[in-house]
Amino acid sequence: MLWSVVLGGLVLLALALGCWQVLAALRYHWNWPGIWEYRELMGRGWLLTIGISAAALVGTVVLGLLLAIGQQVREPVLRTVCRMIVEIIRGTPLLTQLLLGYYVVASAFHLNDKITAGIVLLVVFESAYMAEILRGGVASIERGQWDAAKALGLSRWQTWRWIILPQALRRVLPGMAGQSASLVKDSSLLSVIGVMEFAKQTDVAVSTASVSLEGYIPMAIGYLALTLPLSYLARRLERRWRIL
Repeated sequence: MLWSVVLGGLVLLALALGCWQVLAALRYHWNWPGIWEYRELMGRGWLLTIGISAAALVGTVVLGLLLAIGQQVREPVLRTVCRMIVEIIRGTPLLTQLLLGYYVVASAFHLNDKITAGIVLLVVFESAYMAEILRGGVASIERGQWDAAKALGLSRWQTWRWIILPQALRRVLPGMAGQSASLVKDSSLLSVIGVMEFAKQTDVAVSTASVSLEGYIPMAIGYLALTLPLSYLARRLERRWRIL
């Protein structure tokens, strides 16, 4: 554990020195006081990103679970519909879905709140990937457990509730944590529909202060502050619950 921390620190130090050498070769003139004036603007965007990500994560887990279960039901029509939804969403870029979803679908339903629309569209996109993670967890459960539950007289709902889902969720928690980190990064694309989240506020600050790296470096650090803990959690869960 200690050696991994030391090695990671050395790698980060080497990367920092390398970046510093590149910037020194470019003779870049720093203007940190210029971007410092817009720290509150960027801070509000960062907090909004946290709120959007948290709300979207809850919706993603719920909808992803429903889509995963829907692909396992006996009803062929419902199973096919759920599968088609997942494939269509996963087969198109998030940027395209945001533009069509907000300017076409949301406008048709008179949903003018950009934050709400952005969260809904983000949930729809991320839930398709979450559904595949959960479906993989369900598929990993041995068929014998289904048969044993049936022999015990459990209904299909009871089998899902007490036997299948607890084991499946435990097996896919590392993947879910990793997908959560992707969700945080994908939230930056909500800027294309005018949501004033972290990336959008940073662009405004950079344009107004007439700087570049002074704004984008803090933006990168801000996203790392959100995604690194999730990635660390995913690795910890993977080591703890690795299936041998």
